[in-house]
Amino acid sequence: MSQHFETNSIRISSSRSNQKEHSAPIYLTSSFTFDSAEEARATFAEELQGNIYSRYANPNSTDLIEKVCAAEGTEDGIATASGMAAMFASIASLLQQGDHVLAARSLFGSTHQLLTRVFPKWGITSTYGDISGYENWDKLVQPNTKMLFIETPSNPGLEIIDLEWAGKFAAAYNLILVVDNCFATPYLQQPARWGAHIVTHSATKYIDGQGRVLGGLILGKKELIKEVQFFTRHTGPAISPFNAWILSKSMETLGVRMDRHCQNALTLAEHFEGNRHLEDVKYPFLGSHPQHHLAVKQMSQGGGVVTLTVKGGVARAQRFIDQLEMISITANLGDSRSIITHPASTTHSKLSQEERERVGITNGLIRLSVGLEHPDDIIKDIEQALEKSK
Repeated sequence: MSQHFETNSIRISSSRSNQKEHSAPIYLTSSFTFDSAEEARATFAEELQGNIYSRYANPNSTDLIEKVCAAEGTEDGIATASGMAAMFASIASLLQQGDHVLAARSLFGSTHQLLTRVFPKWGITSTYGDISGYENWDKLVQPNTKMLFIETPSNPGLEIIDLEWAGKFAAAYNLILVVDNCFATPYLQQPARWGAHIVTHSATKYIDGQGRVLGGLILGKKELIKEVQFFTRHTGPAISPFNAWILSKSMETLGVRMDRHCQNALTLAEHFEGNRHLEDVKYPFLGSHPQHHLAVKQMSQGGGVVTLTVKGGVARAQRFIDQLEMISITANLGDSRSIITHPASTTHSKLSQEERERVGITNGLIRLSVGLEHPDDIIKDIEQALEKSK
């Protein structure tokens, strides 16, 4: 279909049975049968299209992939059991011993661990580049560099990377450009439009949107996804049919949910900018954001995450969190409920102090995943917690 995002996300569906159900059913089966030995042979030989085994594909995961590919403008994709399974497979399936990854320094903590502690065991090395000076990145490319890996907006610092520059840079050096699009979602940003070869998601976040299930997505060009498919089929990070069904149904409301997330987040960011208890408020669509011009260029709205830097460091930040009455304290984000996280002591605690500071994660930084509650109630909770924690 070639209709609008909202229509495709609701109307695209291939998982229908002969019962003519309106809502797609859940296919809770580990395997699929064949009418003959010849059909089985031809399906395994990929001469016929058909389901074989739910570790390979399932009508529910196929349904999900079709919707997200339409949203991202990509040719094909794979659904995985979690977001980190998607990050891992997107790198492991396309690289081999001796290859090198060039990555933006601002990455999610677990992705950093993959690049610095897991892949070096396989002989895959990496180098970080700072987004403050794109002119220096040419010097970071090595003869064995095969991949450029970035996330934008970054987690949790909300740094924005110029996707147009990244696409041209990857093309100039014949690199596979992988973009983690989790924070923006395909509703707000489509990296493939700017030259990304692979787009990844932790579908656990906004695509689910209610903190229920885990899931990951790897989307991109058909020839690359074929390599990813081979890897995932034989290593087994398969998404469950139930989780795929949940995520596919959640795609139907992603647009309206993200509109509210973004509206609430901008309202909060504008309200707290200049607050006497805070050193800094960062949000991509605030004019004060260092890469505001890029955010407006490549995103339709600013997303659902705001960062607040509380005066007083770790001690004040923790007192503030402990005083919250409504907002949840958890490591997830993208939920219908507002969530507070202190990255320095939780999601990015395995990074050294120096590593955190280099990506803007100070001891007072708070990541606020703005939910769907009334913005006045979220503001009220933050205000009373700031006052009580001073």
